[in-house]
Amino acid sequence: MSSMADGGDLVADDQSPAPGADVSAAVSPVQEAAPTGVRGRALALLIGLTFTVLVADVITKQLALSYLADREPLRLLGGAVYLTLTRNSGAAFSIGVGYTAIFPVIAVFVVTAIVLLARRLRSMPWAIAMGLILGGALGNLTDRVFRAPGVFVGHVVDFISVFDEAGRAFPIFNLADSALVCGVILAVLLELTGRRRDGGRATPERVRDRGSVRD
Repeated sequence: MSSMADGGDLVADDQSPAPGADVSAAVSPVQEAAPTGVRGRALALLIGLTFTVLVADVITKQLALSYLADREPLRLLGGAVYLTLTRNSGAAFSIGVGYTAIFPVIAVFVVTAIVLLARRLRSMPWAIAMGLILGGALGNLTDRVFRAPGVFVGHVVDFISVFDEAGRAFPIFNLADSALVCGVILAVLLELTGRRRDGGRATPERVRDRGSVRD
């Protein structure tokens, strides 16, 4: 279709791209802004949750050091939970005692991986999972770096025991351990349900399409 302009020239009304033209570049500003806004909110959630977990972990550990040292375990909820101070040279839930120097390296690797993966983050559930993992990793890494007996071999402060005051029913843990475990469980569930970090969702049809393209 075309119309007559004021000067008598014909002006094309049809804005359709020519055959073979690259239509991917013809994206409106509104379409561009939407993913950017989602990405900003997801990153804000990840950073905010990471900071919240880290601060809460540092505060609760300091309270445990101040009020639980040199005293009997504090019994809560009828014995379902005990607060008892201990130092852990291993990983989460006292795993790997005796290999203290390895865990800061693992923690640095986890932190670096999450920072790199966050560049394409547009999923709120993934932001929650990654924020919990990152906050937990940083919480225990802080202990490894700044607590005795030395840098990168520091012992983690644990103080939560369930069903037994000495951790015989379940290893004694801290808030960072809990955040790590919850984040990993959520990440596994998101993977199993096909939810991707970029906000999309994998489907059996997409998987088959990718396979046919490779063939």
